[in-house]
Amino acid sequence: MAEYITSVLYPNDTSEQGKELRLKQQYFFCSATIRDIIRRYKKTHTDWSNFHEKNQIQLNDTHPAIASIELLRILIDEEKLRWDEAWGIMYKTFAYTNHTVLPEALEKWSVKLIGNLLPRHLDLIYLINHFFLEKVKKRFPGDDARVARMSIVEEGEEKKIRMAFLSIICSHTVNGVAALHSDLLKKTIFKDFDEMFPGKLINKTNGVTPRRWILCCNPELSSLISETIMEDPTEWVTNLTSLRELSAYSTDDAFITKFLKVKEANKNKLKIWVKEHTGIDIPLNALYDVMVKRIHEYKRQFMNILYVIYRYLQIKETPAHERQHKFVPRVVMIGGKAAPGYANAKAIIKLINSVA
Repeated sequence: MAEYITSVLYPNDTSEQGKELRLKQQYFFCSATIRDIIRRYKKTHTDWSNFHEKNQIQLNDTHPAIASIELLRILIDEEKLRWDEAWGIMYKTFAYTNHTVLPEALEKWSVKLIGNLLPRHLDLIYLINHFFLEKVKKRFPGDDARVARMSIVEEGEEKKIRMAFLSIICSHTVNGVAALHSDLLKKTIFKDFDEMFPGKLINKTNGVTPRRWILCCNPELSSLISETIMEDPTEWVTNLTSLRELSAYSTDDAFITKFLKVKEANKNKLKIWVKEHTGIDIPLNALYDVMVKRIHEYKRQFMNILYVIYRYLQIKETPAHERQHKFVPRVVMIGGKAAPGYANAKAIIKLINSVA
């Protein structure tokens, strides 16, 4: 039973047992991380006041949200700090990244489950909620509907803890992953919190590092960029905006020819890989449309496969002699897996395979 905590990836959480295992996993890994951070900090520090200057913890969505309560619990129960001091350290240490504006994708845990598994943490969550709601009442007197909307505890037949709200309240900064996304957070699911904490919700655009995703995995393109930008051929690696210099070569036939050769060579590598792994021959002279990520309704693989069906029907309805003028050849590759209990995602996988 203990081994399940570390050996089962994405447990099926449609059953109570599965939910309990998932929460155990979250707590186990969060607790191990917090204890390791504290252990290393205490090697060279006896004063807690600058803990946050040496340690910043980013909550990647709500799955590690219990980490903030674990740090608070250790500071109060084990390190014997006063509430205000412990809260200040925790608050300055944590920040939260939200990944979706869909309310149904926001994590919630039943009060009963947390109470059974982590009773002390539940006590602290209720205490945090009490102090927070008192501030809301003071800021927006008489607005009981707002108080109910902003409570960490969702009332109902089964009381639940809203982990996203807990993460916002316990973090000094909250961000979305694109400008549009962050603006939507302020206007929709976190509107009340943006009004309560102006400036706390900010944007950090999800990006890729050019060191990994150009320099390392596309050496031919990297060499072409470096030899083209002559003044400082290495600066673009740490300063991606310097790639704007390439716009001067947008009509340079020699550069375009080299660029297309690099692109074709890379596509040929993928073509060979696909043949080796699937036995399928894909044409080089085609647009490669690749979507590889976890299968989820909010990630829109369903929309993608509906487009494939639509495109196929459009091709069929177009007379053969007109097709090459109307359609760019396209190879669509979709990859990913779904959590075992996620029936809709499994159905999407089945549909993609049926269309294929």
